[in-house]
Amino acid sequence: MALATGVQFEIVLGEEHLLTRPAVFVGNHQTALDVLLLGTIFPKYCSVTAKSSLKRVPFLGWFMALSGTVFIDRANRNTAMKAFEDAAQEMKRHQQSVFIFPEGTRSNAKEPMLLGFKKGAFHLAVQAKVPIVPIVSACYWGVLGADEWRFRRGTIPVVG
Repeated sequence: MALATGVQFEIVLGEEHLLTRPAVFVGNHQTALDVLLLGTIFPKYCSVTAKSSLKRVPFLGWFMALSGTVFIDRANRNTAMKAFEDAAQEMKRHQQSVFIFPEGTRSNAKEPMLLGFKKGAFHLAVQAKVPIVPIVSACYWGVLGADEWRFRRGTIPVVG
């Protein structure tokens, strides 16, 4: 994707933390470019969480289901909690990690900022008795403005 977009992510610090297993990895959720971030940093033996509506998107949802994505129904607390309980058991049983964007939605910010965190990542880490590993990338606005949909060449630093 770096060739097609001119955008690349570079881990500038903390790459060794990506080897932590099992763990709950948390990252700042910015734009559609988050997919490229995951392609760069995604640890082995790790799955992602996603809102349950993505399960119904052709191809993407199918791929996510086959790759072990933990789908969260944000409108139903009971099913969301059950999904996290099941994920915690899988993490313990298979030394599996999970990547979560704890903000719950994209910020699309023009300057560095975080939205409020949802509790799910922290509940999952407690249930699975695993560490939380933060992953922070610099603001994407310089390479992809949310209202522009055109890429500008650039390197986005990431700290693991």
